[in-house]
Amino acid sequence: MAAPCVRKAKRLLRLIHPLSGSTVRFAGGAAATAESSAPLDRIFSGIQPTGIPHLGNYLGALESWVNLQDRHSSVLYSIMDLHSITVPQDPTALRHSILDMTASLLACGIDPSRTVLFQQSHVPGHATLSWILGCRTSMPRLRHLPQWKMKSRQRNEGYVGLYTYPVLQAADILLYRSTHVPVGEDQVQHLKLARDAARIFNHHYGPFFPEPQALLSPTSKVKSLRDPAVKMSKSDPQRLATVLLTDSPEDVALKFRKAVTDFASEVTFDPEARPGVSNLVAIHAAVLGGTVEQAVAQARGLDTAQYKQVVADAVIERLRPVRDEILRLRREPGYLRSVLDEGSRRARELSAPVLRRVYQLVGFS
Repeated sequence: MAAPCVRKAKRLLRLIHPLSGSTVRFAGGAAATAESSAPLDRIFSGIQPTGIPHLGNYLGALESWVNLQDRHSSVLYSIMDLHSITVPQDPTALRHSILDMTASLLACGIDPSRTVLFQQSHVPGHATLSWILGCRTSMPRLRHLPQWKMKSRQRNEGYVGLYTYPVLQAADILLYRSTHVPVGEDQVQHLKLARDAARIFNHHYGPFFPEPQALLSPTSKVKSLRDPAVKMSKSDPQRLATVLLTDSPEDVALKFRKAVTDFASEVTFDPEARPGVSNLVAIHAAVLGGTVEQAVAQARGLDTAQYKQVVADAVIERLRPVRDEILRLRREPGYLRSVLDEGSRRARELSAPVLRRVYQLVGFS
């Protein structure tokens, strides 16, 4: 077994030098070696700065992010502010939202000493690589993405940024030659675009980018408390539909008390026939770290009204330390800014040799 100092040195080498590590297999069976080889595992994901995350974000993504940093030596998480301006943003509100998201990620357990936590716009390589990849991405390919169809229809028009943001999303991943991306089911389609972009680039310029693999969240999407047919969202016009991580215990209890269920009193798990009750069971199971069968067993003998209070109490207890830490960190904007600045510096260091090699392959240098 290697001495602790040797293991630590190897870990730091993998974190600092993105072009060191073991061989990665590319599309068509070609293997990259030496300068073009990437780390065996590099995790990348990002989240838009929409302010304080909600319970669905926490259970569906952020808990997984924390677990991944414990299992992998090279992990990057980005606050995706370039993506956020595909819809109009108030600059002052955006600045506050970026810091709120930073506070939330730290409070949930993201550790900047083990993870590169950074602000997307502060790493110019994202936009640069997006342009290079976009020059090899067809317009029909983007038009067929379901989110473009949905969002452009909602606004009766589509901005160029909204149309091309999946290309930027591909660049976000490939800029660090990421091998794995934790995603929700609704993002798998965009990860396919990143895989296609890597394959197309490799076809034209030689094997360089690994095709990133999806890491699906073990928690199914948390649904709205007021309409279990749709997922929980901060943009939901119904205030009682969404539980924010900073909600007071009183607010959490109220939202669960008003959660839509049905007229049957017994607690069962049947997402098709009883979506409202099943959403409560799924939340309860995720908060307890158990299975839906275990959650249903705990509800035996309770009617749905009583069960709502049980779930609310479990959520309140689970979120209490997270809420307290977010509120504390919000009072330290200087510290939050320093975390992002340091993470962005490290991200620039990691991306620089990748972009330098892309320039050589494309013919810019």
